[in-house]
Amino acid sequence: MMIEISQNLQLKIITKEDCKDLFTLMKEIYPLAYSHFWNDDGDWYLNSQYSKENILKEISQENAEYYFILFKDEIIGNFRIIWDDKLSNLSEEKQLKLHRIYLHPKIQGKGIGKQLMIWLEEKAKQKDYKIIWLDAMDAQPQAFQFYKKLGYNYHSHVFLPFNLMHDEVRKMSQLYKIIT
Repeated sequence: MMIEISQNLQLKIITKEDCKDLFTLMKEIYPLAYSHFWNDDGDWYLNSQYSKENILKEISQENAEYYFILFKDEIIGNFRIIWDDKLSNLSEEKQLKLHRIYLHPKIQGKGIGKQLMIWLEEKAKQKDYKIIWLDAMDAQPQAFQFYKKLGYNYHSHVFLPFNLMHDEVRKMSQLYKIIT
């Protein structure tokens, strides 16, 4: 099933038949942005998060949606949301988490991320959700600026526990936006 975001931008639901394609995509995208965060260039992360077993677990989660992002009919990223995942100590209102958004660097800066975030806000509003939240790597300042421009605010932070990750890049800030 395809969801039209705009004329050139669609989302396609990731199914169990897509595990290999998702792994291949992320093996191309992830290291370009994050290999320098890791002692092993991010291999452990890719092999754990994008293993067939983990992908099957993530697509079978009832309150989650996992998509390929297509631009001009080419798969250029992935997008995962989790409904009713609450950011602790924020509020009791209905919340959803943007769990993953990865775009190929060749496509960044073309407004695709912004279009996806606007679509997500509209979808959340239709379902009567009040808050969208996400984790953003502090060591990726361009991502921070992107979310800030879209109206996201700092809430708290966590440190990733991954042994192979360099200590100085482990901080993740939890950002949120109240949807009106």
